Amino acid sequence: MAWFRAASSAARLAIKRNLVQSGSYVRRTRVIPLQDRCFHTTVFRSKAQSTAPVPRPVPLSRLTDSFLDGTSSVYLEELQRAWEADPNSVDESWDNFFRNFVGQAATSPGISGQTIQESMRLLLLVRAYQVNGHMKAKLDPLALEEREIPDDLDPALHGFTEADLDREFFLGVWRMSGFLSENRPVQTLRAILTRLEQAYCGSVGYEYMHIADREQCNWLRDKIETPTPRQYNQQRREVMLDRLMWSTQFENFLATKWTAAKRFGLEGGETLIPGMKEMFDRIADLGVESIVIGMSHRGRLNVLGNVVRKPLRQIFSEFSGGTKPVDEVGLYTGTGDVKYHLGTSYDRPTRGGNRIHLSLVANPSHLEAVDPVVVGKTRAKQYYSNDINRTKNLGVLIHGDGSFAGQGVVYETLHLSALPNYTTGGTIHIVVNNQVAFTTDPRSGRSSQYCTDVAKALNAPILHVNGDDLEAVVHVCELAAEWRQTFHSDVVVDIVCYRRFGHNEIDEPSFTQPQMYKVIRNHPSALEIYKNKLLESGQITQKDIDRMQNKVNNILNEEFISSKDYVPKRRDWLSAYWSGFKSPEQISRVRNTGVKPEILKNVGNAITTLPDSFKPHRAVKKIFEQRAQMIETEEGIDWAVGEALAFATLLVEGNHVRLSGQDVERGTFSHRHAVIHDQETGQQYCPLDHVLLNQNEEMFTVSNSSLSEFGVLGFELGYSMENPNSLVLWEAQFGDFANGAQVIFDQFLSSGEAKWLRQTGLVVLLPHGYDGQGPEHSSARLERFLQMSDDNPYVIPEMDQTLRKQIQECNWQIVNVTTPANYFHVLRRQIHREFRKPLIVMSPKNLLRHKECKSNLSEFDDVKGHPGFDKQGTRFKRLIKDQNNHSNLEEGIRRLVLCSGKVYYELDEERKKASANDVAICRVEQLCPFPYDLIQRELKRYPNAEIVWCQEEPMNMGAYNYIAPRLSTAMRALGRGSMEDIKYVGRSHPLPLPLASTSCT
Repeated sequence: MAWFRAASSAARLAIKRNLVQSGSYVRRTRVIPLQDRCFHTTVFRSKAQSTAPVPRPVPLSRLTDSFLDGTSSVYLEELQRAWEADPNSVDESWDNFFRNFVGQAATSPGISGQTIQESMRLLLLVRAYQVNGHMKAKLDPLALEEREIPDDLDPALHGFTEADLDREFFLGVWRMSGFLSENRPVQTLRAILTRLEQAYCGSVGYEYMHIADREQCNWLRDKIETPTPRQYNQQRREVMLDRLMWSTQFENFLATKWTAAKRFGLEGGETLIPGMKEMFDRIADLGVESIVIGMSHRGRLNVLGNVVRKPLRQIFSEFSGGTKPVDEVGLYTGTGDVKYHLGTSYDRPTRGGNRIHLSLVANPSHLEAVDPVVVGKTRAKQYYSNDINRTKNLGVLIHGDGSFAGQGVVYETLHLSALPNYTTGGTIHIVVNNQVAFTTDPRSGRSSQYCTDVAKALNAPILHVNGDDLEAVVHVCELAAEWRQTFHSDVVVDIVCYRRFGHNEIDEPSFTQPQMYKVIRNHPSALEIYKNKLLESGQITQKDIDRMQNKVNNILNEEFISSKDYVPKRRDWLSAYWSGFKSPEQISRVRNTGVKPEILKNVGNAITTLPDSFKPHRAVKKIFEQRAQMIETEEGIDWAVGEALAFATLLVEGNHVRLSGQDVERGTFSHRHAVIHDQETGQQYCPLDHVLLNQNEEMFTVSNSSLSEFGVLGFELGYSMENPNSLVLWEAQFGDFANGAQVIFDQFLSSGEAKWLRQTGLVVLLPHGYDGQGPEHSSARLERFLQMSDDNPYVIPEMDQTLRKQIQECNWQIVNVTTPANYFHVLRRQIHREFRKPLIVMSPKNLLRHKECKSNLSEFDDVKGHPGFDKQGTRFKRLIKDQNNHSNLEEGIRRLVLCSGKVYYELDEERKKASANDVAICRVEQLCPFPYDLIQRELKRYPNAEIVWCQEEPMNMGAYNYIAPRLSTAMRALGRGSMEDIKYVGRSHPLPLPLASTSCT
């Protein structure tokens, strides 16, 4: 039907033009007010029926075979003559057309008068239903809005009259699915229209003709147009009714027991629950074993209780205030969160006899922020379960109509779907379309007709369904499951429903939607509608319904009674992979991060060696030659090699390493070169993929991401949450770009453990430093991350190494590292500990190639006596003391300068120039949590020194406002003064100042 795609637009215009010129068709001029351009979803009809529409009278005598005027008509005639002379002289699609309508029409009884033009018009009419039939579908359960039915759904526009309804037409035999593929090439126009109305204009509106792939379109056409209607047997309908009862009575029960509580119930959209359960049953039959679910608050408790199978007594206990577990050692309960933000995971049986693991990811109030987290977690599950075909693990996202259209992270997540290192083989999106967002009507909330239009960018099919029609909802949910498993791409189910109450149960919606809520107050529930349908069909009796309702109510009451004594028995945040990891209340042993010298040598050779036949860029070749020299001489290890050694040694130890972000393969500053390109063939080579023999190609993953911060950081956060034995890193192109993902930092990374008891060891690399590149690319906004740190600035915690829980009790770690070796150790520390904590790294720019910013290989190993080895072994140094070999007591030092980051090298250079031997400079490598013990060690070492904090940022930025009160606390404990005794040196205005000389003179 390629000819149809190419010619339909021109042909349609020609039809309209000729019919208007002939006077047989008067175009109806309609003016649609601007405020009505965005409709809910309802089509206006004069008669609510799904039979063939009666076309407006257009005399056949007024239509001639020359309706395709000018060039189009001549073109068609020339094509026909050419085909008659030689069928191979025309395109295959036209050959197919002429074989159908010229070769067959003459021999088919009753249709000998059918012309090519009529055949063209008939196919245009069929296509009009396939493209725009959804505009006529009965989607809105409230029937509030009137939508304009497209003109091309009117048979009269295509030149047909009422007299043609019982006339037989030859449709042809086509290589496509749907009813055009049936072996009934001759049908009456009435039968054709009736079939089209039933297929495209019922309770489901299908949008799929925007998909370019013919196979996918044919698959959908076959599902939509085949005459087998959705017929469910009595047993199946009883199951659906039971599930709808659970969904409805669960909300009613909560409303009765907790009348004033916010629960963001599902009333008006109750068919979501049986729809999801039927979807999960079907997709489990098709091979899915695990589903990760993300959703906002609307209906979340219902999904938790009825779909995920969280114990009802636990939900009811949480409504009543709940109790905390009392039988666990080192219990950590965090700050908690409201009920409708919490997540959980359970295994549930399916109707087909399978078991499927369901996990609902905890989420904040930011409606769509959880989307990329779910997709990332799904991708991680696929990696750890060796789900190469991506058919066993699935992500399901439940959206609201306002947020799906309005939140940019929705598109940021959607466009990850086909990227090689981010795809999950398709996500199923379910939109609970309340037709209002809080108090905002669709006409104010989006510019598109449907809230789902953004998904067309992905060529995803969109299935709109009337939320009051339970069987239609079940049908599209099962269809979505089949699509995902067949084509491994995204699909959208748009359940058009309503919100029986306001934004929450104590909100008054009539303030802003009075007409809508006047209708809603008198509108029957989906359960009432379906019960009446089954009663009328005789498939079920009132006695059966009463029995089922009593059973549900009895179980709800029993669970409510049991909830009063319910005590949680375990922390469900500890999945199998996380078994044995410590909570913030449990002491975790500090581990060394040094590596045996022979291992360092071996991996060092692997990451600096390229295949003999590989032709890298000559500058890159030189870089790798220099790196090989570093490993050979064991000296001058730079930043990129230090990082690569950290990755390689973790791989050797069996850990998964994943690094993503914008331009990370080469590195923004052309320093990493993790992926090298052959200059002749374009072939790529990643040295870190060849550290181990027969290494899994995904064991080390480095991937350039799309130009997205919010979506990609959320993805990596979700990825990191699945398994603790992985080092997952996200690098910003420049540190200040991190604010594009501020929601992830605020709502997840800095607070997720306290709110939801979820640990993550995600590493965030933020290039930071004032290097003359202007205000936009200088600061990673270090001060913002420090301001979000939750350690107490006025209390020194327990710092004894055997009792210290400082990092565990803090919400995250923030470092500003100054040596490749220390960077190596801080990355390895993320894995070599018994808990996980986010790590924010202010990564350098000019230190990447700074002549002084080098480390010797001996600083990476675990050999006693080597430079990196201290009393406990080789590990990350939270503070690097002055490098002038000072003793434990230096009374002659008059100034102690504390600093962090690259400013150290500028200070040290200035000190050497000034021969300021009475100035000591210490580097605070770990800013948060604050290293009180090491700071006090240095304060004791220099008892007579004035204390200076030096930074390259202005006073209102950088670390000063975080450091000052904590430094003051450390000083006060030693009797060394207070806040007033701390001297500040840094930028006071935008122009560069001679910081180094100020601090060192």
